Amino acid sequence: MSTVYLGLGTNLGDKEVQLRTAVNEIEKRIGRIMILSAFYTTIPWGFTSEHTFLNAACAVETSLNPYELLSVTQDIEKNLGRKHKSVDHHYADRWIDIDILFFDQIIIHEADLQIPHPLLTKRDFVLKPLVEIAPDLVHPINHLTIRKLWQGIN
Repeated sequence: MSTVYLGLGTNLGDKEVQLRTAVNEIEKRIGRIMILSAFYTTIPWGFTSEHTFLNAACAVETSLNPYELLSVTQDIEKNLGRKHKSVDHHYADRWIDIDILFFDQIIIHEADLQIPHPLLTKRDFVLKPLVEIAPDLVHPINHLTIRKLWQGIN
């Protein structure tokens, strides 16, 4: 079994219902959620919107490999109303976003899959819930803990 960390976000509809539905789908289709952060209200990052986000992070125990995990997270997003993924950092409002933040200590750099998530070290809305659930988790590339990364941007 592997441990994966997922980032969750939504800024459309009933945000709490969207996140809870995503969490339920993760539990059904990916694996046992070992820990779930609180839900944090945040402002949009990388684009302008009148809608605030609700973000969270979770640690999941899974038997899926990284590519299976990507496929399942994208299917969950699609089933919850997500029509398009962000392309070339062009962000927009979304019903749900599920990002693979870490997968054990694996490093993957491919066009369709990058683990750890390449922008997580710059995003407070990712690091704040992560520091709540895994402050001592070490980033496999820069070898800093989540706590140090979060302190570095705050």
